[in-house]
Amino acid sequence: MHAGYRVKDVPADDAAPVTPQPGVGANSVAELDPPADRTSHVPLLTNYLFSALAGVTWYFQFFFYTMGASQMGSYKFSSWTIHMASIIIFGSMWGIFLKEWKNTGGLSKFLLGMALFTLIGSTLIIGYGNLLGVQLTGP
Repeated sequence: MHAGYRVKDVPADDAAPVTPQPGVGANSVAELDPPADRTSHVPLLTNYLFSALAGVTWYFQFFFYTMGASQMGSYKFSSWTIHMASIIIFGSMWGIFLKEWKNTGGLSKFLLGMALFTLIGSTLIIGYGNLLGVQLTGP
């Protein structure tokens, strides 16, 4: 259940059947619960600081991407592919580390694993192709 919801038992009614959900009884429905404390405040300063941190991080990823791309010589065409694959790989691994995939089904976990395998494999193939290109033709 999400915050702000509570489960309430209601009598079974033939006219309005309730669809059972995992972890909720067959005669239960979720109701919106009003906030317990209406004097609570939103931590605006913390939200602004984290927003600023996200913006600075986003800026620096392009800053460092450009630094790396400038060092790839005639193979810098592949740097954007490696950059995007790295974002997806590390973002997915961060989600695994934070257990965001904990309650997903087996198929979802399998597809995530296959996607990560494909991205890592393609990054290795691109890197190996760049290595061969440098060895055969020079930078």
